[in-house]
Amino acid sequence: MKFHLTVDNWAVQKADARAVRFDVFVIEQKIPVELEWDDMDEHCVHAVAYDENGHAIGTGRLLPDGHIGRMAVRSAGRGQGIGAAILQALMAQARQRGDREVVLNAQTQAEAFYGRHGFIRDGEEYYEAGIAHVCMRQVFS
Repeated sequence: MKFHLTVDNWAVQKADARAVRFDVFVIEQKIPVELEWDDMDEHCVHAVAYDENGHAIGTGRLLPDGHIGRMAVRSAGRGQGIGAAILQALMAQARQRGDREVVLNAQTQAEAFYGRHGFIRDGEEYYEAGIAHVCMRQVFS
């Protein structure tokens, strides 16, 4: 699947990022909608991936404190490098602004994905919104 990626602020990315997150987290994973939205979006750098027809198929965000979160790819785009491209773009943004590391809270089913991108598990499994997670981090050299 051909896709392209944009990285920008919430004002620019809001509509497409929200649509992907709603489909993946609220509809597919049944996370309560009130847990999905917070007041941090407007302070984050957002990446959105688009398919060749211009439809948003993936997203993620980088918080001011170096956390990467809200990584989501619609089912039709999974397994095609979209999540990896989003993750790499957000990591590049963190490096560019001088962050020394990035941290994320991975659903345990995605731990191997993040491990392939240099993240190391940091701590025990815990539950958030009824889904098992682990903290993972990558220190930049």
